[in-house]
Amino acid sequence: MGAERSGPVKRTLESYYTTIEDFPAEGILFRDITSVLGDADGFKLAIDEMLKAIEGEAIDVIIGIEARGFMFAPVLAYELGKPFVPVRKAGKLPRETVSATCTLEYGEATIEMHADAFPPGSKVLIVDDLIATGGTAKATAQMVEELGGVVSSFLFVSELTYLNGRDLLEGYKVHSLVTF
Repeated sequence: MGAERSGPVKRTLESYYTTIEDFPAEGILFRDITSVLGDADGFKLAIDEMLKAIEGEAIDVIIGIEARGFMFAPVLAYELGKPFVPVRKAGKLPRETVSATCTLEYGEATIEMHADAFPPGSKVLIVDDLIATGGTAKATAQMVEELGGVVSSFLFVSELTYLNGRDLLEGYKVHSLVTF
């Protein structure tokens, strides 16, 4: 007699990632989140785990950082019945903005958010797919605070721990679901 199966094997979120060697440069192991998004079960698992990570937190507004934060933050905002606010690269938003410049893994960028994105005192969740150096996340927090908001926490699907981005966010609550 063969072994009986007790049901489908439960996969971890990490197992949905594809690792690409030498992209975008030699020696880099690129952790590709599109393989998570491209699998209905993987995407659902990511959203479910994100919701679980922030369960019970006081949140008024959910911010998504361009571009891959846009894949997760609006879904969380919908599920929680909260407004979604985009943080975009400079020059992409039509109304008055606040801006911040940040250092990235491969250079520097300026990001912006509408100056009227939320009322002062709002508790803000900042969402992105990845924390690497932490520069974009920190710049987003600076804009939130400039507008009188309070960062309730950061929520990342994955974290590249060897780049120490969490250190730049010292003093903030940081959630990451998968670490590499």
